[in-house]
Amino acid sequence: MRKYFITGLLILVPLAITLWVLNLIVGTMDQSLLLLPARWRPEALFGFAIPGLGTILTLLIIFLTGLATRNFIGNRVVALWESVLKRIPVFNTIYSSVKQVSDTLFSSSGNAFRKALLVQYPRQGSWTIAFMTGAPGGDVRNHLTGDYVSVYVPTTPNPTSGFFLMVPRADTIELDMNVDEALKYIVSMGVVTPEYFDKTHIIDPNKVHSDEV
Repeated sequence: MRKYFITGLLILVPLAITLWVLNLIVGTMDQSLLLLPARWRPEALFGFAIPGLGTILTLLIIFLTGLATRNFIGNRVVALWESVLKRIPVFNTIYSSVKQVSDTLFSSSGNAFRKALLVQYPRQGSWTIAFMTGAPGGDVRNHLTGDYVSVYVPTTPNPTSGFFLMVPRADTIELDMNVDEALKYIVSMGVVTPEYFDKTHIIDPNKVHSDEV
């Protein structure tokens, strides 16, 4: 009985969590229907709500916004809009910070979260997976000697929280796995291992320490 119960859990729990996450995402995106006048909403037109219609509207708005800002006039409008927002106290600080982070994360030319690394954390000899987010900048760079990289160390099983570290590049090991594989590995607490496995990439801690010396 116990074996069958556990088998059922292994099948239904991932399905339930997936459906819950999808329902949360679709429900949130459906809120975009509130932008429409009340007489244009599905409840008024058809007499009932249509789940997912707001999601389609949200995706359409995102696509049209991107399309409109890809030309010269669109770029000028965005620049004018951002110059107005930057003059608003408090709002300016929040918007500028979020804009910088989003530009770094979603820019096709950026390196943020493009590489999965192995770093020693929280102590020497203890390894964890981290993601490269860039290089130290500002006055921080003036106080670091050598080649350093900025990394984000996610927590398990919730990778949306974690730690920001600046470590010597020589103390990191670039992994031959993409970000999706690394995230699955982290979220599953090491249970779901990446398909690719090469014994030549096994880390010998003694060798790493001798190389550092």
